[in-house]
Amino acid sequence: MTDILFLLVGFAGLLVGGEQLVRGAVALAGRLGVSPLVIGLTVVGFGTSAPELVTSLQAAFRGSPGIAIGNVVGSNIGNILLILGIAALLRPISVDPAAFRRDGTVLVLATALAILAMSRGNLGALEGTVFLAGLAGFLLLAFRQEAGDGTPAAAVYAAEAETVAPERSERLAVSLLRAVGGLALTIFAARLLVASAIDIARLAGLSETVIGLTIVAIGTSMPELVTSIVAARRGQGDVAFGNIVGSNIFNLLGILGVTALVSPLPVPDSVIGFDLWVMAAATLALVVFAVTGWRVGRREGATLLLAYLAYLTALLLFV
Repeated sequence: MTDILFLLVGFAGLLVGGEQLVRGAVALAGRLGVSPLVIGLTVVGFGTSAPELVTSLQAAFRGSPGIAIGNVVGSNIGNILLILGIAALLRPISVDPAAFRRDGTVLVLATALAILAMSRGNLGALEGTVFLAGLAGFLLLAFRQEAGDGTPAAAVYAAEAETVAPERSERLAVSLLRAVGGLALTIFAARLLVASAIDIARLAGLSETVIGLTIVAIGTSMPELVTSIVAARRGQGDVAFGNIVGSNIFNLLGILGVTALVSPLPVPDSVIGFDLWVMAAATLALVVFAVTGWRVGRREGATLLLAYLAYLTALLLFV
């Protein structure tokens, strides 16, 4: 019961800490004169992925690569099948073709690169460097293409920043305190989440990888879930969709990159044999649903949710 309580506290801490970190960082960047485009492209992307980063680092330092790897792979699967599915059920999501052609292509390439690297059985400093170089290249390309703020993708990034910004203007010190406090809470909650997840896996007779792919991945994806639901309810489907695509890119290139760079990660055989291909299939489904009519409707949302339930069932019963 204590482990379950710590797990729930970790979930709550990641949700609150991640949200405050993003809101504080966005407000801080705005007060410092950073453009909404840059805020949406970098601050929001890094901020909503902070729980995944901190959790994967904590797991790697504790010698639990199954949780570190499972957290990233499971988050990407959950972002598409669970979060996009829920958002599309709330309100059909429109996809801007011009904005998706570049970011969707980068997501497919990042997914292919991650699968190729992880299929070799180990992620080290070399792979981490390649991932981070890929992320830097993506950001540089996006900055150069969106510099005029007049493209559809630039509008999506700016709307992302507006979605997560505090509702009222606040002083610089308050924004700084919000960001620092959110980061501290995220780190503390991640430690609780990882420690309790390891204990629960041992007591339940489950592998740490399964726990990382499910409980930990869902917990660290809470900021993406909140952002996507808020955007969908406001009728900003392109923001909800862009948040998911951007988060998955950051997870693969940024989170895996940093974690592999600071701590070598052996990739579990079960992830290589099953979960990587589920991630690939989910990414393919996202692309197909996006380009067929340039919208993700309620029927597609229900299909994604059913696929996620099928994945969880297979994971718990057969892997």
